[in-house]
Amino acid sequence: MADENKADKRWGENLRHTYRLVIMNNETFEEVGSYKLTLLNVYILFSSIAVLVALLVAAIIVLTPMKRYIPGFGDGRHNEIMQLNEEIDEMKAELDAHKAYTDNFRKILVGEVAFLSEEEVEGNDFSDSLLEVERIKEDEILRKEIELEEQIQEKALLSRTANFKSNQSLEKLYFVPPITGMVGSEFDQVKKHFGIDILAPKNTPVKAVLDGYVFMSDWTLETGYTLGIQHDNNVVSFYKHNSALLKKIGEFVSAGEALAIIGNSGTLSNGPHLHFELWHNGKPVDPASYVIFE
Repeated sequence: MADENKADKRWGENLRHTYRLVIMNNETFEEVGSYKLTLLNVYILFSSIAVLVALLVAAIIVLTPMKRYIPGFGDGRHNEIMQLNEEIDEMKAELDAHKAYTDNFRKILVGEVAFLSEEEVEGNDFSDSLLEVERIKEDEILRKEIELEEQIQEKALLSRTANFKSNQSLEKLYFVPPITGMVGSEFDQVKKHFGIDILAPKNTPVKAVLDGYVFMSDWTLETGYTLGIQHDNNVVSFYKHNSALLKKIGEFVSAGEALAIIGNSGTLSNGPHLHFELWHNGKPVDPASYVIFE
């Protein structure tokens, strides 16, 4: 035990023993400087440097983004990524729902209605459920619209039959009205108003008057969204100032099929309406003489 105390005492004295650090010129052996040092001072100096370096590294890790690259410090970033993924999933679900809604709305406008097959009808008993449902005002309006659409389809079928011959006069052709509404401005060839303006509520679908092929589906500065159809018997029809077009160039359309949505586009329009033009043999004719709009 006494030997251990003596060794500790000797080690402590060695730490406090003074040494001189002399710096000399290697060629002339001239003394440049000298410093008194102890082992304790050297130990304290290097310990202080190590502590300062440790504090500097800790500050860099805590106060800079470098902590994200150290295992255990990236949990916050992981939570942010998970939250962003959830928000992206929600936006994707909303986008899919909006796309499905617009697709269904477009199918309703153009008449692409899905029907149940005979097997599906036989496998489901709809009678009880229909009896339990109370009819409301909106339901009655919808039924009337469906009945009107069926009448238009029947008239379109008659139009196909009537227009089978390619040399018939306009008086013998059956034109489906593009929309029904009040006439706002009549045909006036003197004033170069080569069509007729029909007023109708917003979002009213515009329908084809005869079977034909779309040769124009574009936007112009004066007439806005415009659509033109080439029919048999050298008949051409134009539908101008729409808010949206549902058909593209080259598509075949049937009489009574939805082509566009009534609007107020173009500099020559000052309110929601349809400017409808009818041309025969390269000349404009008064649509009111062949189509009933009201």
